[in-house]
Amino acid sequence: MNYFKKTLITFTLTHFIFCSWLFAQAPASDHKVPQENQAVLDRISADSLRGHLSFIASDLLEGRGTPSRGQDIAAEYIAAQFRRAGLEAVGDDGYFQTANWVQTAPNTEGFALTLRRAKQVIKVNSQQVSFASDQALNIPRALLFKVDFKDTEALKKLKAEQLKGKIIITEIPDFRREDRSKWGEMFRAQNTFLTTIRALNPALIVSIDRLTTNGAGIGAKRLIDPERRSNANQPMPFLTLHDAAVVKLFDAMKPGASLTSLSLNLPAAIEQPVKLRNVVGLLRGSDPELKDTYVLVTAHYDHVGTQAGGEGDRIFNGANDDGSGTVSVIELASALTKRATRPKRSIVFMCVFGEERGLLGSRYYGRHPIFPIAKTVADVNLEQVGRTDDLEGAQVNRASLTGFDFSDVGEVFKQAGELTGVTVFKHPRNSDAFFGRSDNQALADQGVPAHTLCVAFEYPDYHGLGDHWEKVDYDNMARINRMVGLGLLMIADNPVAPKWNEANSKTSRYVEAWKKQQGK
Repeated sequence: MNYFKKTLITFTLTHFIFCSWLFAQAPASDHKVPQENQAVLDRISADSLRGHLSFIASDLLEGRGTPSRGQDIAAEYIAAQFRRAGLEAVGDDGYFQTANWVQTAPNTEGFALTLRRAKQVIKVNSQQVSFASDQALNIPRALLFKVDFKDTEALKKLKAEQLKGKIIITEIPDFRREDRSKWGEMFRAQNTFLTTIRALNPALIVSIDRLTTNGAGIGAKRLIDPERRSNANQPMPFLTLHDAAVVKLFDAMKPGASLTSLSLNLPAAIEQPVKLRNVVGLLRGSDPELKDTYVLVTAHYDHVGTQAGGEGDRIFNGANDDGSGTVSVIELASALTKRATRPKRSIVFMCVFGEERGLLGSRYYGRHPIFPIAKTVADVNLEQVGRTDDLEGAQVNRASLTGFDFSDVGEVFKQAGELTGVTVFKHPRNSDAFFGRSDNQALADQGVPAHTLCVAFEYPDYHGLGDHWEKVDYDNMARINRMVGLGLLMIADNPVAPKWNEANSKTSRYVEAWKKQQGK
């Protein structure tokens, strides 16, 4: 018997046992939710969700950027609700799991940038520069070499010896000013240009901007995890100059080598300590053995902060992304802790920081698990569960799971949906495509069967200024929460843990990670 057949038979048998147990939990005649569970689900309230989200997504929290005062307030609010629900505090500081990181801040002390051509001298101040890097640069004096960004043939002919010790000056279009439909093509063109130039190893790349006279400033507010600090292999940065005199100078230059020079002194960024916090509470299980195994329900409580400059609304409130998931974790904690009999397995309720900056909080938990990864049987991550106005049409009483058929978890929630009047399905395009785009990925990489449950994958105001709490369908979100709550209880009470679908080739890396955790 070949390996594929063995794997398929093993998964099918395990899946059959798993689903048979689930089926046995509901009477076949009427498919009702057991009374004890229904009493818990009935505690989930649209008004309660509305109350929580109107605060979490309020202007007071200023978009909950990572890090920010607003995010800290959100963390305190979540911890207060976990305390109110009676969850056990399991962090290093009450309900908080603390990551002591570093954030860089711009250092303008000693900044100097000067261009010289014959007797002409142009001094550029730090506010006329956009330089998204915290690297120190000191170039006493180097000649400029003009390159036409659009001249791909000339670009191909450039040689490293032509550019040695020189500074490239060019005009790279800002794709963010164009229609979004052009962004992908323009970004690829920019990336191709920069990759080609960097391979020739010039001293620096400079771009001019003829449309503005103020830049974003020098330095990037970069978060650094001290455990994973690395300055190696950073690509050569490029800076943009927003100065009319520089634009005029650029226009007067001919392509190729020139006698115009540039000198630059850019101090290294200042590093400041910052505390980032996951918020974690535990509903401890009741079974003597299964209580030491864990089901996670997670959401990220950060968003993207505020928009610099401009008039009017500048706050990205992030009500649906992912305020909706955050308040759902809170509401589920409040409901499930009131169950007369605690579930057999322990349920961990966790809201994580920094998803919008690269799954930072969930990856931190993956490296520093409060509960053993080998004993963590599933993670159900909640993302964008409030809005029903999907760009594909209204998603009322419907939800999708990313990686739907990657593990048994999809079947659990499909059955939970059937019992609560919610259709849980595999989206033909987004289910697999979105698997790696939220915090479930960090747990899946550790081998945990982990998925994100979502109502509207793409909706108006996604990452926009208009994602406000008033636009959420709270009655539908309450129904989704009831379905999720039932699914969590079904996993927590099942003595058979969910398993990855080894017959699906897309799960191979996760299966290997799971086997490593299990010592197989």
